[in-house]
Amino acid sequence: MYAFLPAAVFFLAFCASVWQDRRRFRNAVLLGLTLTSLTAALLAQARHLPETPAMIVYAAVLLVPALGVLVLGAALVLNGVTVIRKEGARPATVLSLLLGLAIYGTVVLVLLAGRPDASSGYLAFVVAVLLLSAYLSFLCLSFLGYSWLYGRIPARGELDFVVVLGAGLIDGERVPPLLAARLRRGLAVHDRQVAKGRPAPVLLASGGKGTDEKVPESTAMARWLVENGAPPERVWEEDRSRTTEENLVFSQKIMSEAVPGYRCVVVTNNFHAYRAAMLARRAGVNGQVRGAPTAGYYLPSATIREFVAVFWEHKVVNLVICALLAGMALGAFLLDALYR
Repeated sequence: MYAFLPAAVFFLAFCASVWQDRRRFRNAVLLGLTLTSLTAALLAQARHLPETPAMIVYAAVLLVPALGVLVLGAALVLNGVTVIRKEGARPATVLSLLLGLAIYGTVVLVLLAGRPDASSGYLAFVVAVLLLSAYLSFLCLSFLGYSWLYGRIPARGELDFVVVLGAGLIDGERVPPLLAARLRRGLAVHDRQVAKGRPAPVLLASGGKGTDEKVPESTAMARWLVENGAPPERVWEEDRSRTTEENLVFSQKIMSEAVPGYRCVVVTNNFHAYRAAMLARRAGVNGQVRGAPTAGYYLPSATIREFVAVFWEHKVVNLVICALLAGMALGAFLLDALYR
């Protein structure tokens, strides 16, 4: 049973970190380390099981993920084609297609490495690709797993504000479906507070005026909220922000000046919730983030974009680790060439 000790240690560290602040990225990493250690422990213990249960464990840990990679690659390619048809071809819409093709490209590299005439240099290159892929896959799966978990941890207690983050407008003045989903979720949070007999929180619409917009996003959002039943006196605007970080910084200033010691919920779309929570922590926002539903076809590309942003926000650590992994493969190649 000692094989399960690392998983237990990582799990306790994960629980302590979430208890301290559920918005940290290290929570995702600790969750990933917990599951990785548990998987390794199951493999180590499988040899002590009878044949049938052992085969089930091996299939679950080794075969299912291998097949899952092929299915995932196909699903991403198909999704990429769908997104391009609906949204047009631009950098933000081709991510799932590119990732699907990259998965199959890696599979081809591995298969070619099995050729008898494969050079040691090529093998070192394939090892480097696999090590980097493994690291990125670990981070991505950890991010996805904790993002899913974060979205299901309820925000408790009385709220003073519900902050709804803005998005681009249609024709420069109308609320698009993506933003309407956020506003509906924000209004639902407001209504639940009122239904519990608590004071109605302020609905703070956050979004400035883009260069191609006729009115600030906050103005269009406030109008939508009032038209859909929000009390006009409980709808405020933050109309200076251009980015998510500015949304949170400027909203934090408004809330802290109006209600020192306030508590809030920030509303965005579900694919953006966890990263927005990390930004909210840095901005000093006292509250958690909740996600609104997003069209299914749009989720893969949007989620990939969020992961890339999180990866780059921790670029120093991530790039150092990637360089070390690539260096390991290169070092093995040089040692092999030296002693031949």
